[in-house]
Amino acid sequence: MTLLGELNSIKRIASMEDIEFFDICEKEQTAATPFLEQEKDDDDSVTDQFWNVANQPNGKGHKIGEESEEENKIRSKDASEGVGEDSDSSGEIQERHMNNGNNNNNKTMKYADRVQMLNLRRNLNQLDNIAKEKDLTIEKAREELSACQLRIEMLTKERECTETKIEEEKEAGNTAAIFRLQAMHRRLCAELGNEKDLESKIALMLKENVYEMWQIEIEQGKFGSLRELLEQDEEELERQCKERAEQRIQKEKTAAQLAERKQQVGKKKEMEAWEAYERRHQKVVEDAHRNHEKAVQFLKKSMSRIRQKEAKEELKTQEHMEKRMQAVLSLKNNITSNRETLRTLQVRDKAKALEAKKQEMKMRGAILAEGGNVTKEIFLHKQRVELERQKQEFTEQQKSRKIEIVARILQEEACVEKQKKHQARAEALRSQGKLPDSLQWRIKTWQYIENAYEDPAGAVLQKSWCTPSACSLVDDKSSSVVDFSEKALQDTIHENDDEEANETLVEPEFTGLWSQECNLYKMPKDETDPKPLGASKMERKIFTENLEKLRSGIIRKQVVSGHEFKGCPFYSKPSLIHFKDFDVGKTYKKKIILINASYSVNFCKLVGVSEHLKDFINIHFDPPGQMSAGMSCEVVVTFKPMINEVLEGKVTFLAQNGSFSIPLKCTIKRCVLALDKELIDFGTHVVGETISRTIILTNRGALGTRFKLQTSAGDNGTCTTAKSSLERMVSPALDGITSEEKASSSPVESSLYENKEQVSPVHTEEVRQTYMLGESQKTENNLGSSHVEQLSQDALITKADLEAENAQSPAEPPPEEEPIEITLGKVTEGEIGPFSSIKLQVIFTPSVPGDVHAEFEITFDNPNCKPLHFSVIGVSVDVPVWVPNPNVDLKICMYDRLYQDCIIIRSRAKAALRLKFEVCKELSNHMELLPKTGYIQAQSSFSVQLKFLPSRQEGTEEGPSQQGHIFSAMKAPLQGPPQPTQQELLRENFPMTVHTVRAHLIEMYTSNTSQRTVTRMHSLPEDAGKYFDTETRVLEVPMTIMIADKTKPIEFIVHAIVTTSDLEISPAEVNFGYCTIYEAVQTTITLTNKSILPQEFGFVGLPEFVDIQPSDGFGTLLPLESLNLDIIFKANKAKEYSFELTCKSEINRQFKLSCKAVGVHPPLELSHSLVKFAATALNDVSTATLYVINAHVSLNRFTHAVPRIGKGEIAPVGPTSFEFLVPEDSPVTIMPSVGTVLPGKKCLIQVYFRPVLSEQLIREEAVQMLCREDAQRTMLKKIHESEMQKRKDETVAGKKDGKKPSFAAFRQPLRVRSSKHAAASSGFEPPKPEEIKTNSEEYIAAQYSLIRNFTGKFERYIIPCFVASGDIDEKIGSENLKYSPYNTLYLELHCPAVAPSVVVTSNNGKNIVNFGEVAVGHRIIKRITIQNISQEQLALGFSILNPNGPFLLVSPVGTLEPGENQFLFISFCPNESKLFFETLDIRSIKATLTLSIIGHGVAPSIACSVEGEVLDMGYVIAKEKVTSTFKIQNTSTLPLRYSIKLESLSQTRDKEQQRLPFFITSPPGRTDFVGTQNYSGLSVFNIFPVEGVIEPGKSQDFTVTFSPDHESLYYSDCLKVVLFGKEIAREIWLKGAARNHMMFVEGGDPLDVPLESLARTSPMSEEAAKGELEEPAKSLLLSLEYIQAETSGTPAVRELKIGAIRTAQFASKKNVEFSLDSLPVLQQKGFTIEPVKGTVDRGQIKCISVSWVPPADFDPDHPLMAAAVLTLKGDIKESYKVLFIARVVCT
Repeated sequence: MTLLGELNSIKRIASMEDIEFFDICEKEQTAATPFLEQEKDDDDSVTDQFWNVANQPNGKGHKIGEESEEENKIRSKDASEGVGEDSDSSGEIQERHMNNGNNNNNKTMKYADRVQMLNLRRNLNQLDNIAKEKDLTIEKAREELSACQLRIEMLTKERECTETKIEEEKEAGNTAAIFRLQAMHRRLCAELGNEKDLESKIALMLKENVYEMWQIEIEQGKFGSLRELLEQDEEELERQCKERAEQRIQKEKTAAQLAERKQQVGKKKEMEAWEAYERRHQKVVEDAHRNHEKAVQFLKKSMSRIRQKEAKEELKTQEHMEKRMQAVLSLKNNITSNRETLRTLQVRDKAKALEAKKQEMKMRGAILAEGGNVTKEIFLHKQRVELERQKQEFTEQQKSRKIEIVARILQEEACVEKQKKHQARAEALRSQGKLPDSLQWRIKTWQYIENAYEDPAGAVLQKSWCTPSACSLVDDKSSSVVDFSEKALQDTIHENDDEEANETLVEPEFTGLWSQECNLYKMPKDETDPKPLGASKMERKIFTENLEKLRSGIIRKQVVSGHEFKGCPFYSKPSLIHFKDFDVGKTYKKKIILINASYSVNFCKLVGVSEHLKDFINIHFDPPGQMSAGMSCEVVVTFKPMINEVLEGKVTFLAQNGSFSIPLKCTIKRCVLALDKELIDFGTHVVGETISRTIILTNRGALGTRFKLQTSAGDNGTCTTAKSSLERMVSPALDGITSEEKASSSPVESSLYENKEQVSPVHTEEVRQTYMLGESQKTENNLGSSHVEQLSQDALITKADLEAENAQSPAEPPPEEEPIEITLGKVTEGEIGPFSSIKLQVIFTPSVPGDVHAEFEITFDNPNCKPLHFSVIGVSVDVPVWVPNPNVDLKICMYDRLYQDCIIIRSRAKAALRLKFEVCKELSNHMELLPKTGYIQAQSSFSVQLKFLPSRQEGTEEGPSQQGHIFSAMKAPLQGPPQPTQQELLRENFPMTVHTVRAHLIEMYTSNTSQRTVTRMHSLPEDAGKYFDTETRVLEVPMTIMIADKTKPIEFIVHAIVTTSDLEISPAEVNFGYCTIYEAVQTTITLTNKSILPQEFGFVGLPEFVDIQPSDGFGTLLPLESLNLDIIFKANKAKEYSFELTCKSEINRQFKLSCKAVGVHPPLELSHSLVKFAATALNDVSTATLYVINAHVSLNRFTHAVPRIGKGEIAPVGPTSFEFLVPEDSPVTIMPSVGTVLPGKKCLIQVYFRPVLSEQLIREEAVQMLCREDAQRTMLKKIHESEMQKRKDETVAGKKDGKKPSFAAFRQPLRVRSSKHAAASSGFEPPKPEEIKTNSEEYIAAQYSLIRNFTGKFERYIIPCFVASGDIDEKIGSENLKYSPYNTLYLELHCPAVAPSVVVTSNNGKNIVNFGEVAVGHRIIKRITIQNISQEQLALGFSILNPNGPFLLVSPVGTLEPGENQFLFISFCPNESKLFFETLDIRSIKATLTLSIIGHGVAPSIACSVEGEVLDMGYVIAKEKVTSTFKIQNTSTLPLRYSIKLESLSQTRDKEQQRLPFFITSPPGRTDFVGTQNYSGLSVFNIFPVEGVIEPGKSQDFTVTFSPDHESLYYSDCLKVVLFGKEIAREIWLKGAARNHMMFVEGGDPLDVPLESLARTSPMSEEAAKGELEEPAKSLLLSLEYIQAETSGTPAVRELKIGAIRTAQFASKKNVEFSLDSLPVLQQKGFTIEPVKGTVDRGQIKCISVSWVPPADFDPDHPLMAAAVLTLKGDIKESYKVLFIARVVCT
């Protein structure tokens, strides 16, 4: 009912809000309709947001199970009351929603409707959530109800079962079981009742929840129609949202189209503006060019004069240089004479000094004779001489200053006069009025000359004005010329003052142009500058000094962290401000970035630009203020050129620590012209062809120019030499082929695809065949030129095109002249623009056989561009038939192999020709051309096959029996180009090969052919004769082609290198000897290739017991190479072996190798014959396990293999012994090394590998280290000696100068002298390695050094194991067992040793951690430093120490970085007195480091001089001190660290005081040793020393001081001797008493507690103390017990001690008197007291003995009591009332 009530309340609130909101919205909508329409788009977005919120589930859940039943009941009542109201409100909302829904079909949904819809969706979602939660609650309640009912059934069954058992037990009479079952029955009844109550509650709750669920379902049913309407509204809203989105998209598309149109219009306008700007700019440039041409015409004559003037200046410069050389020579002579003069002056000065010394000695003698003060008189004399010298110097200085001042005054007057003259001339010129146009042109022309041809050295000093361009001169006519004329006149005036400017080289264009008078403009007085134009030297000097002072204040050093910044404080990006290719009149801007490169904050200030750039460069720079290091700022540089010149300068800035500048450069447009080649080589061509080539002219500059191509002077491009066609063809063939030419032929093949030839119809077929053979044949023309033109640039042009070009070509010669073979194409002149290129055509038309050479020149209109030259060469021939490849190279060929190639023959003739092919007679049996005769068609090609079969007359080999079979197979022509074989591909990779040869290898041998012996009738080396070189094996054969009706034959040469195909095996026979079946025997053979070609080989048909390595016997042999092959033989049984190995080459030749061996089967075998140890670190151990097996149990050789040697006797069956022979000094150990194995058994063998450094190696390293140390000492000694000698020299020089050497200068040499003496006395001689002891420091240091520098070592050991039949233990005496060496087994060990990855760096690198002697129970921690000396990170692991042992690894290390040191802390805490030993393994991936840990536990023991447990300090006067001493001796063998502690100063003292005192609790013994303490808080007892160490067998004295501050008899404390801060070795009870008076009484039974309050009682006044010297009586109890025996009794005896304290106080009383009264009464009662009275001296104690014997009338049942008064007289009088209590005790 709780949820339903909550639901109703939510609905009521929501419905009221909806109604109110709806009414408000309707009122506002009528008043604000226009505004709502404007905000429609905004409302859509708000609706989307509400829609998203509405679709989200409600985040606030209802907690169902946590509410109590009472709250559920109360909420259910509220829900039932609100059902009616909810239904009414929902009806109203439904009607209103239906009305709104009808309206929404016609128009867009309103904002209020959307909000209402969202609220309704939220309410419906809440209702659905409540229904789901209520459904879940009902399900849970039903599950609980079913579970409760199940428990009730179980309890009912248990109860019935229990009742049944009770009845059974009652019948059985088992009372105990009945009681137990009855208790169980009661418990079950109680549980059953509880479950039934719970069932009723759950049922009631379930009923209520079901009722609430019904109500919720009713409510959902009421809202069903409303839900449907809501869904319709939501769909409608979604549809409207989509429509609005589509509308927005359409609007955006329209807007985008409009924007695109606007952009197009803007671009169009921009393009139009740019075109207009370009037109204007082009017009301005053209005007400038025209004006420039006009100005250049005026300057031609002036330039010639200027050059003459420069020549004169050059002569002057040479004369000046000669003068300087003369001056240098004279200076050298002067220096020589000055040196001599200086020596003379030095001698003179020495003589004067000696004379002055003599005068001084005379003066001393005179003064001493007169009896005056020598020192004073000499000092005064020296002062007078110095004063006169200073006066003379001052006078001379004053004279020189006067001269300087007069010179400056005269110079300033001359400057003033000169300035006045300048001003007068300027006024005279200005007073004549305005200048005419002719004078203006003259002045401007002169200015342009100055700017154009000014000396570069004076560029910095030029004026700040700029020369206007030619186009601006015209516009300046309408403007004022006042400023311009003033500057020009000032320049003219300055030039008139200069002597060199008197000659004017400028002349007018026409005579009399400048002769007319001109009225100069007169400058008004207001415009004249009253100040002089330049300052005087003094003013400039003052200005410079002031500027330096200012800069010294501004600029200061920058020092950060002790480092001074030096260098440029700011870096600029870019480092150079470069305006390239500028146009006059345009404005250029560049932005640079300044970066603070200093160490800290800096400033930056713009100083300016170079003086001559101020009119063109403008800097925009906003100072950024303080800039941190690394920060940057921007500077904008604006350049507006007014003259077309190259400008260079810099922009200067000032920083906090100095100025810096950025270079600035402005370059004009230039022409940069170049040709792609300087030589065109047409190659060899036939007379009548036409070939064209192109050369490219490139302009890389920004300025265009006109060019003209023409032949050089005196060159007509005619034929220079003439050769016959045969000579021109054969000569290239006979030339050597260099590697560069061969390499350069590769691009020709690729360039054929880019051929741009124009082929004439006559030569079409020829060119096609040339292209087909381009990949296989490379034509090489050796014409002597270094530049070879590629074939891709060749071009054959048709005759019609050639005639047309020749008709139009301007370079065509007249008909009557000699024909020109090299001509130019159509383009010979024209305009080349900026950054462009032009192709120029050159045509070669050979007409006369011979060589042709021509030179061409390209000239340019731009005078700054130098002419370019290139050469053209070509060769023309007249042979009708030629071989394109006159040099046929067959490369390397083998004997008895067939090779063939295709030879192409070309024809230039216009008719068919008959050809005959001939081979020289010497090689007719080895070489053949097919066909022998043929016809070649007009202007076509013909193919001939060349077949080459070299043979030699050497022995026999396998193959066909007749040579004629080969040539019969050669009759058929080849179809297409042959493919290269694998052998030819190998040749291509071999360095001796050059090109791919079109030779085809025909296999002469086929498979399955019988061996035939053929006798060779012809041998190539013998037949070839002069054509074959036997040393180089090179064959050169001339071949001839005869042409019908022609006398001159065509020759070409066939080249080949002929080699053999033999392989040689060395040795020819191999004997492996005896080999056991458990091992493999290896031998090495050498296989040699006798050929100069690489050959593949392979050993085929190998038996199963033979293996050949490497590569299983297959491989490739390079020419003349020898290869070592390992033949491995492994016998599979005991027998004799004889076999052959066959090696085949790739051409199927076979080579045999004979082998022999004897197989041995030993009686024993090893389970492993090869042991590979892991990489073991130094001092580490690796272990391997194997077995020796005796498998020989039977002599039957038919059932299994029996042990024997070859075919010898069988070994007997029985025990067989073995012995391993391990080499001495090897790191290998075999256990056991000797043993016997019974038949069918095996013996375990363990092999240990422990790599160590040999002692000899360590000793040698120690000697070397000692030698190195001695060398270092010797070097230091030499350094010290040189320093000492240097100091001595300085000391001697100081004495000569009269200076006393300082004491510090002598201090160090003394030390050096002593070390030098020690080194000299030692006389080091390196010891011998045998003298180095193993426990010395040198040995340890050398071992540590070797370990750290150990690079690893691999050792291979072969351990023989001898086998003998019989038992080794049963041999008689020294008799040895018989054995055969052939039965020996071999164990191979691979032992790699590496450097340890982890080493111990502490304790001199020792791996032993020795704690020494440690007290039992005491813990000591030692630190071990380990270091990773490897190059990689190591993860460490540690072995486990004995958990019950005394050693503990405190801080294990996880990882170690390379080179890192880490600490290991190991603690030792012995629990008993004995010696302990353990090992700790530090494991890593590579190795294990073992640490040996040793420690000895010792029990500490001491002896104390205090007898017993109490140290009584006695009585002392309050506020006085008394001391006592005791001794503690160390009786153990280790030093003892002790500390003394008092119980009163214990930290737990406050806790112990909270307990009850011992006199209340009455413990068996007193445990509280701390008694009365001082009122001042200071300790009563003080001990010294408090802590320290007692060495073994030594003792320590301790002093105890007792100093009480008030009277008490119960001062006490406990002293504890603590060893090592833990163990309490001894406890001593300290006690003492203090009195205010000098006497005391001690004894009797205690009547008070031994504690007192710390509250101080008020002391008596002085008057009371004086008046009452007698204190009140004190009580003493003395109890006596008489022991009654059967026969007699023992008297009871007690004592009272009376003492006098030794003190310096109370000087009036020297002793204490005492007396005891009531003596008769005591005697009657049986008491006897002696003495009754007496005196006690200071520091003494007397005893009063009291004895008691019971009197006769004593009643044993009642104790006897008596009293007496004891009186003491000292400084005061004291009385004690002594109570005697006596009783009789029976034993």
